Amino acid sequence: METLKAVLALLHLPHRGSATDLEAEAFRRLKAFLAEKGIQAETLPFRGVRSYGTELLAISLLLALSPLSPILPLLGALGFFLYFSGQRPWSFLLDRYPSQNLLAWKGTGERALVLIAHVDTAKTFFLYHPKRVRSFRQNFLANALIAFLSPLLAFTPLKWPLGFYFLLQATLLLHRELRAAYVEGANDNASGVAVATALFLATEPPKGWRLGLALTGCEEVGALGAKALARRLPQGALLLNLDNVGRGELFYVEGEGMLRYTPYRGPLLEAARKTPGAQPLRYRLAYFDALPLAQRGFPTLTLIRLEGGVPPDWHWPTDTFARLDLEAVADTLAYGRALLARVWDATP
Repeated sequence: METLKAVLALLHLPHRGSATDLEAEAFRRLKAFLAEKGIQAETLPFRGVRSYGTELLAISLLLALSPLSPILPLLGALGFFLYFSGQRPWSFLLDRYPSQNLLAWKGTGERALVLIAHVDTAKTFFLYHPKRVRSFRQNFLANALIAFLSPLLAFTPLKWPLGFYFLLQATLLLHRELRAAYVEGANDNASGVAVATALFLATEPPKGWRLGLALTGCEEVGALGAKALARRLPQGALLLNLDNVGRGELFYVEGEGMLRYTPYRGPLLEAARKTPGAQPLRYRLAYFDALPLAQRGFPTLTLIRLEGGVPPDWHWPTDTFARLDLEAVADTLAYGRALLARVWDATP
């Protein structure tokens, strides 16, 4: 519990917005904390964005221009599909702010298991209001359907209300970019960083294994840290991702995807199915750092806690350290220990 509290205290900043100075300060504190414990973490720099709003704003504007030409909403629908499938072919134009990952190792074995948690926090948006957030998935699917139909609707009189709908959406996204604040991010994801760090420090990998700790940046803007991290992970490494574990009922995720579903696989998932204390979940609300890694073939598992089907205080200003349930955080750590022990025991 003391390690959990110490890490949470390190991350208690006004926010840790993606690729901001406060995200960098959080990483500086975490690296110094690990050094005090005798762990030398490597800094892996990359470049990212501070908000996903610019990309979604551009996509919305293309869709809003359906009265002018069906080509423009076709490009918008393609951009929508690519973005929510985890692809950003335009990233070279936008990724210009410095961010980083931290990567540390224990042990010298040929097999590797890596604990992952993202450090950054997101901007809020009206869709995350507690009265609306339970309909987040339904709103997303309705928006996706309208976006994908927009090239066809551009040939009908419906192109005018369609254009107005996406113009309104673009206006709301612009307001978010200009006025919305980053949330404090205690549950999302100081809780996951605390559990991952405490589990790493408390665990000695058995013979034949290496244990890694990967703390990532820019998860909230497209899992950019995980994509950068993938190039530095050993082939076949097992990846345990911890995200939003500060309150609610514990779940282990069997797969994820907002549009295309990517199933998880591997020893961690099999161990979770045999370890009491968590329920299975097919996660379709958003994405985790685990998604781009699972898409690249890594054996992956995510642990998350939900209340009423959504993460507590998800991307809302109420996601504060005062609202964390420390017992839930500690119980997640205990479950993680049991999970790793089952993986080690199953090793031939």
